[in-house]
Amino acid sequence: MFGHQLLKLATGPGERRFARSLSSLETVQRENLSRLLAQVAGMPAHHQAGLRADMSWEQFAAAQPVTDYEHWRDSVEGHREKGESSLSRSPVSRFQPTSGSTSAIKWVPYSKAFLGELDNAISPWVVDLYRQFPRLKQGRHYWSMSWVPTSLRDSMSEEINDDLQLMSLGKRLLAGATQSVPQNVSMARTSDDSLFATLAWLAADSSLSMMSIWSPTFGLGLLKSLALWRHELAAVLASGEWGEHMQGVDNPGCPKSPRAASLLRDWDGSLDPQFFAALWPSLALVSAWDTAASGPWAKQLHALLPQADFQGKGLWATEGVVTIPYQGEHTLAYRSHVYEFQDPDDGTVYAPWELSEGQRVMPLLSTGSGLLRYKLKDLVLVEGFNQGVPILTFLGRAGTTDLVGEKLTAPVLDEAIGRLDLPGAVTPVCTVAVDDAGNGKPGYLLLLEGPADQAGDAGQRLEAELLQHFHYQLARNLGQLEPVRCVIHSAMRERYLDQCRQRGMIEGNIKMESLQYWPGPLPGWLMPVAESSSSREEPAL
Repeated sequence: MFGHQLLKLATGPGERRFARSLSSLETVQRENLSRLLAQVAGMPAHHQAGLRADMSWEQFAAAQPVTDYEHWRDSVEGHREKGESSLSRSPVSRFQPTSGSTSAIKWVPYSKAFLGELDNAISPWVVDLYRQFPRLKQGRHYWSMSWVPTSLRDSMSEEINDDLQLMSLGKRLLAGATQSVPQNVSMARTSDDSLFATLAWLAADSSLSMMSIWSPTFGLGLLKSLALWRHELAAVLASGEWGEHMQGVDNPGCPKSPRAASLLRDWDGSLDPQFFAALWPSLALVSAWDTAASGPWAKQLHALLPQADFQGKGLWATEGVVTIPYQGEHTLAYRSHVYEFQDPDDGTVYAPWELSEGQRVMPLLSTGSGLLRYKLKDLVLVEGFNQGVPILTFLGRAGTTDLVGEKLTAPVLDEAIGRLDLPGAVTPVCTVAVDDAGNGKPGYLLLLEGPADQAGDAGQRLEAELLQHFHYQLARNLGQLEPVRCVIHSAMRERYLDQCRQRGMIEGNIKMESLQYWPGPLPGWLMPVAESSSSREEPAL
């Protein structure tokens, strides 16, 4: 397709800059800091740190403390309310939501400078994609939307975006010409309609050559929803009319494909690689997370789409990009932001050129959004170097369970359980994240110690509390997680400790923790039974 050639040409200069300066990591990073300081020095949010435009790397690190979102919340929310930035001189195009609960969302400013930094990462990634997987040029692509829970759409529909929004305007226009799913799908009133319309466009596109998503469980959910809605989708694709879907969307446009309609009508709904190969014969690449807890789900997704190659995503957060897939490795996106790395045990902070192979560290980002030395609670392993630029493997969330992107922490669980008002005879032991909580999907098990008849509706009440957490609600909206299930036993503490021992923990080092991840098969006493299950009703997708 001609659009691919134009996009490759447009991203070429950025990739060449990335390749040429691999051996100049320290120089590039110090230059990035100088540009950033010119944007933020003298702004009200940075008065306390006394930042100056002429500061060296070492002076900046001494003056600016390591931060999290709470450090910047008042400045960001003041900007959203009053329209005046105290963080950066770079104009802000939108605020992107992440984490928090629906009443305490973190909003990240996406400024012109910050978007330019993201574009510096996307250009080398895109060129490398075309170089490694040349069949991508022969069809259209699906780049996942940045999904937002249904309950937030009325208040922020203009801020729902797809991944193409991370590119510069020119590249976005070029990339848009290669896309299977039009952007206005993201403007549907519900996650349900967005997902249905996405599936209709994907099913109609026999030339689909790339599926770029984030969580592989979302990809599995797409395929399962395709099976669930196959008859309704067949009717839409046969008629070219949405019916009750996509109401309220301007110029919704509806795909029409007698071929796809026939395939869907004849399909029995079983997740069969042969069916997906017939539906998408040109699929050349699936891109998704494939490290840490995502690994097993990535393998399942690839097994269902074996006609395509698979590429693991780099490490991206709403607050910035850490690594991109480049030359077969997850390479630090060193031309994007200012990067430092903190040892999670002793707190020592390293510049990227000071890292050593084998280190486990957490990234600190200073970006064009005006958030400085911002700690991402992600643990990465330094695997090696590409001409001096670190190659990093994502190990998981530090102190967080993140099965499908729900980002739950022990404090969130502690607060939620504290509001359950459990009977006096019932004691919470642990909330366990598991790979299969029922129906083959991951989820959470609330383990309680007490009489079997005292659990009541604790599972349902904890589920209701966790639905106030932004990313958990989103994962449930998209059908990626099972609802919380409560398991109670009079000797639950001993069962818990025994399971920890069986999972290789050393006697004497086992701690009673409020949140753990237990991968792999579960003991029989944790398997679903009707009397201990919370509601099995699925949320709207």
